[in-house]
Parts: sequence; C-alpha cells; structure tokens
Amino acid sequence: MNKKISRNKWENKKRKALLYLFIFTTLTALILITKELRNVINYQKDSIFSLFDSPQKHPSVPMQATDFVDLTHLYSPYSILIDLSDNQTLAQNNSQSKIYPASLTKIMTAIIAIENIDNLNETLLLTQKHFESLYERDASMAGFWIGEKVTMRDLLYGTLLPSGAECCLALSDRVSGSESKFVNLMNSKAKELGMNNTLFCNSTGLHNVNHYSTVEDIAKLLQYALKNKEFRTIFTSKQYSMSATNLHPDGLTLYSTMFSSLNDTNVVGGKILGGKTGFTDEGGLCLASLAQIDGKEYIFVSAKAKGDHQTQPYHILDANNVYNQVGSINRLNDSNLK
Repeated sequence: MNKKISRNKWENKKRKALLYLFIFTTLTALILITKELRNVINYQKDSIFSLFDSPQKHPSVPMQATDFVDLTHLYSPYSILIDLSDNQTLAQNNSQSKIYPASLTKIMTAIIAIENIDNLNETLLLTQKHFESLYERDASMAGFWIGEKVTMRDLLYGTLLPSGAECCLALSDRVSGSESKFVNLMNSKAKELGMNNTLFCNSTGLHNVNHYSTVEDIAKLLQYALKNKEFRTIFTSKQYSMSATNLHPDGLTLYSTMFSSLNDTNVVGGKILGGKTGFTDEGGLCLASLAQIDGKEYIFVSAKAKGDHQTQPYHILDANNVYNQVGSINRLNDSNLK
C-alpha cells in the first residue's frame, strides 16, 4: 500500500515537472518568436520608410522627387516632368516614343513668329487663304473673320490661347510667304534645339502621319520658348482682350483652352501658371504646362490621353495630379528635415 502511494506521488511529481517544463518551453518559444517577429517588422518598416527619413539619418539614400513622382498611372501614356531650376528630368514615361503632337505644334509656330517679326503691333489683313480647308477639317479657330485686320500680337494670342488655326496660317504667311516655307523654319529650329525625334509638316498640328514628335522633344521646345518674355506672357495668360478691329468694333476676348477647363490653378505648394492644350483623334488629349511650386518652376508635358473635348479634361487632371505629387514630396522633405 505504501509503495503504491509512493508511486502515485512520484507520478504526480513527474507530471507536474513535465507540465512546468512544457509551460517554460512554450513561453520561451513564444518570447523568441515574438522577438524575431518584432525584428522582421522593424526591418520591413525601416526598408519601406527609410527613404522618407531625414537625409542626415540616411546620407546614402538622398530623397529625390524622381524616386516618388509616379507617371505610370496617369490617363496619359506619354509624359515627362522637368525641374526648370536645373533642367533635370524628374520623371518620365515613354518620353522618347513617337506621338502626334496636335496643337502642341503651335508652341513652335508662336516662337518662330515672335523671333521673326520685329513689330508685333503691325497689322495684317486676313484673307480666304488663311481659312481655306480649315473648316472642313474641323480645325480649332480663334474667331477671326475673312477681311479682318488684326495685329501680330492678336494672332499670337489667338494661336496660343484659343488655339486658332487661322492665326497659324496668317503668321506663317507673314513670316515666310507660305506655310510650307514656314515649316522649313520650324524644322530648322527643331534641329537646333536637339529635337531629334520631331518632324513638322504644318504650322497647326492638324494630323499628318509624317508630322510627329515626342514629349521629351516638346519639353525641350517649351524650355526654350519660355525664355522669351513675349512668349511667356502669352503662354501664362488666362485671357486676352483685343482692341477694336474693322469687323469686331467692340474687340474680341480670347480665352485659354487650358484655363477654361481648369477649375482651380492651385496645387500643393504652388499653382499652375500656364499651358497649351492639344487634341486630334490620333494624338489624343495633349498638354504642355508650367507650374511654380515652392518657388521653383516645373514643366509637365503629356500626350495621348483618352477622351476629347466633350469628356473630362484628362490631360489637365494628369497635370494636377503630377504637380500635387511634387508639392507633397516637398512637404514631406521639409517635415523630415525638422
């Protein structure tokens, strides 16, 4: 009987010891697993957020806008963003691929005209040849009429703001005597600017399979044109009120196609200053724009967004998106440096 009791006591002690050992082992394992998980989580956290830390903490990973501005999820499949303070390309997507530039062509038309006309107050009589074929091709027009006398400055505003094709033909005629000769000047300037993937066939941007460019080349053109004071003034204007003409005794007010579709020019840290829109069925919705954010200027060029004049302005929505990204990155930089 005593042996049986002793054996039972021994078994109880043995079971308790095994239970304690099991509990100890389990707790130890849980502690080790928890610690390892914490290390993994911290590692992942550091990996994900290290780019957002202060440059002093991570001098080997300086924060650059080019690391964060995303152009791959825009409506526009072709785009480029450039910081004008140092001409650095911050982001690009298919920037060297062929596009049909549509009315972005008129940036070149305007700068060529400005550089070749000494007196922008000089007047020109618009004739039938400045309008022929434009109506049947459904070209965008500024609103001038055959027989109207307008100034060169009026024609430039008509070219860049409402995107008037009749203005382009009139300027071409005034500078070179014909559009074909004017196009030679356009292509010579393109070559001079290093626009190596561009060929112009007309001054309006009306579709031609041999009339093409890239968003990178259009960005080069805009960078150049913005250095001209007259061009910049027109490019950044929301509207322009002309003086009276023989056919518009009360004058005519021209409106920017971009600003007309832009409800709010403000973006994070700044505002959109100006832009030139474009559209053809083949080229899609295009935009070349300028913004100032935190005291620095940026240009953004995009092309071939789906849609048309009756849809949402997807090209302008893209510009808003990108400029807001730039401003947000600057805010993040500032907060990390504090």
